[in-house]
Amino acid sequence: MTEPLSAGVVGVGSMGRHHARVYNEIQGVELAGIADADEETAAEVASTYGSAVYDLETLLDMVDLVSIAVPTRFHYDVASQAIEAGVSVLVEKPFVADAESGRDLIERAEDAGVTLQVGHIERFNPVVDVLEDVLANVEPIAASARRLGPPVSRDVKDDVVMDLMIHDIDIACSLFGDEVAGVTAIGACDGDYTDAQIEFDGGTLCSLTASRVTQERIRDLSVTARECHVNVDFMDQSVRIYRHSDPSYHTENGDVRYSQESIIERPAVDSDEPLKRELRSFVDCVRSGATPRTTGNDGLHAMLLADEISEIADSRTLALEEVSVGDRSTI
Repeated sequence: MTEPLSAGVVGVGSMGRHHARVYNEIQGVELAGIADADEETAAEVASTYGSAVYDLETLLDMVDLVSIAVPTRFHYDVASQAIEAGVSVLVEKPFVADAESGRDLIERAEDAGVTLQVGHIERFNPVVDVLEDVLANVEPIAASARRLGPPVSRDVKDDVVMDLMIHDIDIACSLFGDEVAGVTAIGACDGDYTDAQIEFDGGTLCSLTASRVTQERIRDLSVTARECHVNVDFMDQSVRIYRHSDPSYHTENGDVRYSQESIIERPAVDSDEPLKRELRSFVDCVRSGATPRTTGNDGLHAMLLADEISEIADSRTLALEEVSVGDRSTI
């Protein structure tokens, strides 16, 4: 029998408490403890999942692996202490607050021989596996992703790009290659709504929209290829592939009508909770020493691209606000 691994969670807010729940459910893993600055919340989560509350130093002495779900500005310090203690780490997205910190964590994890994974949960959505299989045999031209929703009740320090769009940035980079030829972006509502366009070196154009002010929750991605059009819904975990479209005009009651027939494929998707797939994958990598699906370099690349999009959107929005309607043609 394989010895169970001891897991800990640092930060049990809106996301961290789900890490605790899933570790408590994974076979071969023991939820050894929880650490959080909010002692009352930590005690409540620990009690729910049959664990206990410890300070960070004590927790790191007890565990083999840990999820870090504290605010982004604390990721580097907590991950540094974990790596120093020889503990494998899963750091929630965004990976870190700055590039230097990310590169340092990557190097230190390699030197310490511990696993470093970044929590880009959407990469573990079962629909992404199906999409990767489809795109392996076609020539993608363009993609469009929407990650929209109403204002959130949780305390969010990151803008909508770092909070939401970064999921689709990571997926786009994994699908179309991480070399970027160009980026444009514009924002509204004080950073709560952003449109961005990314052109990849291979020629694929990707349009991304993220919103925290839309009164409908949408999480979808579409890909246009020469051979087909693919629609993915991350929430209901469905994929539709449109092939062999046949547009035509016909007469109906004396009027000319347009119609279009397509062959629609609905491939089977192994429905599962993305977080469970993510943490099971992390545990497997810790056991085997395999490379995680979302590495520190992946997290760093997505963070840097998100930061670039935010800067462009902020500067573009400011420029539009500062000129009159008659002068906007000069921008």
